[in-house]
Amino acid sequence: MSLTVNQIRTKFLKYMESKGHVVVPSASLVPENDATTLFTGSGMQPMVPYLLGQPHPLGVRITDSQKSFRSQDIEEVGDNRHTTFFEMLGNWSFGDYFKEEQIRWMWEFLIDELKLDPNNFYITCFAGNESLGVKRDTFSAELWQKLFAQKGIDAKVSDTPESGMKDGEKIFYYNEKKNWWSRSGVPANMPEGEPGGPDSEMFYDFDATGQQKIHETSAWKDVPCHVNCDCGRFLEIGNNVFMQYKKVAGGFEELPQMNVDHGSGLERYAAALRNDPDVFNIDVFDEPKKMIERLSGKVYGESTEVTYAYRVVLDHIRAAVFLIGDGVLPGNKDQMYFVRRLLRRAVRFARNLGVHDNFTREVGASFIQTYKVEYTLLEEKRQVILDELEKEEMKFRKTLENGIKEFEKIADKNISGVDAFNLLQSFGFPIELTEELAKERNITVDRVSFDEEKKKHSEESRTASAGKFKGGLGGDGEMEVKYHTATHLLHEVLRQVLGDHVLQKGSNITSERLRFDFSHGEKMTDEQKKQVEDIVNKVIADDLPVHREEVSYDEARARGAIGVFDAKYGDTVSIYTVGRETGTRGGANLFSLEFCGGPHVEHTGVLGTFKITKEEAVSAGVRRIKAILS
Repeated sequence: MSLTVNQIRTKFLKYMESKGHVVVPSASLVPENDATTLFTGSGMQPMVPYLLGQPHPLGVRITDSQKSFRSQDIEEVGDNRHTTFFEMLGNWSFGDYFKEEQIRWMWEFLIDELKLDPNNFYITCFAGNESLGVKRDTFSAELWQKLFAQKGIDAKVSDTPESGMKDGEKIFYYNEKKNWWSRSGVPANMPEGEPGGPDSEMFYDFDATGQQKIHETSAWKDVPCHVNCDCGRFLEIGNNVFMQYKKVAGGFEELPQMNVDHGSGLERYAAALRNDPDVFNIDVFDEPKKMIERLSGKVYGESTEVTYAYRVVLDHIRAAVFLIGDGVLPGNKDQMYFVRRLLRRAVRFARNLGVHDNFTREVGASFIQTYKVEYTLLEEKRQVILDELEKEEMKFRKTLENGIKEFEKIADKNISGVDAFNLLQSFGFPIELTEELAKERNITVDRVSFDEEKKKHSEESRTASAGKFKGGLGGDGEMEVKYHTATHLLHEVLRQVLGDHVLQKGSNITSERLRFDFSHGEKMTDEQKKQVEDIVNKVIADDLPVHREEVSYDEARARGAIGVFDAKYGDTVSIYTVGRETGTRGGANLFSLEFCGGPHVEHTGVLGTFKITKEEAVSAGVRRIKAILS
């Protein structure tokens, strides 16, 4: 019986602990004190200071299972091995042991502890590069040869793997494009000060007996097969980096200590133990698969299209669960954008499977159940995680349905930038989704003209007339619209905190801040300002809908709409409501109702964080607040 993912993780950490390593918990998916990247994408990332020479408080031998997320792999998900989220089993030597110990321990763990068949293993080593001043790694290749020999395997070494593998060849030399590791990739891309070094990678062969014939049915069936090709036969399951160099002006110099940085894919170990190249068949995906099968009526593996969609949904929801657990909520900026994109893609591909009801909460709960012992934070934040999944799904479903209908109207030909921008502007349809749908239909999207159209729209918005809209709005750019909506929230909250005597006396909005004048005779206390901020931010977090209605002036007043009542309204007026219902002001599910000429955001969740920067007197009985969104 195959070991579960949780059992493999425990087995690895206990093994490394027996070799003198201290087990440390996983770092957050959001890097600390590292502005070079949005996410923790490898096990070594939190270890960089110690690889460069800073003493680790727990010693020179460290091991862990590190949560990792690689946003660049979002569009790669769908094959049998790519995932955006994964766990990296790792061990490090900070100037202590080096190649001899690391390679022997890897062999012992994989072959003797996990009981994997050594005949299924292949190894790659660094071929060397004279121009870099880095020699060929013959030490590692010869040591691997000895270990194979101990199992009765004559492992031959090849200098030309990409020309095709020959019988008996088990160890291959590759150049720096394959067997050099740093966070920046190949040596030419490394900035000064970045650590890196040659590596020795471990591959598992899923077709060692020739029975599965994976490579014979792949797109690469007519290309000479080698361990680094994309035929699906081989899977890299681990990488031993000998982190011994630092990039300097003109080349490399050796670090003051010889380091080992090892990382192995936990999910890939599990796949190798099953002798199944599909990582989506490992145990952590079993329960979510059953849920999707029940909801869709389609079975994983029944067709290429169904399998692809399942993999996207499974990967993206798992990744979103872990990211939200580490505090990254869906949004439009930085890390938040990727959580939103993951969930939108998951909903879209679930729709392809025939899932038209909300499902992310249920699937997310299953992942929490699977991982809650090792990652207790997921259980602690269960409610937040599941609420955010459901909220984002509900928000996107309407956009998705409307956008796809419009997309279908123009999908009989290549899509112009103007049409793509119209899908975004009018229907909230992300350009990435338009491009994905177009690719599936073998048509193109003119991304260059889309970007030009978007830039043109932004420039027009910034230069719009200050008098275009009522209520002090200086333009209809994205931030001005957000501040306009925030002003409505502020108006309502001030009435709640200070009293019903508060009414708007004027406002002014730019793309950088809002200014709001209101009737009140006393300076606000720090406690009152904090209370206002907290309530506004709760309304933003609740992601309430913003709805526009055209009604008679008398009806608007009867429903409790507030506004600048000395303004000259006509018989028919525009009112905006914030809340789950659009009834009368004061209703249980209606937060605010106000006269306004627009424009506004469609839901409060996009506003960001509200912060009062100044509160001051304007004249007798009138105060002024300045505030920002971040």
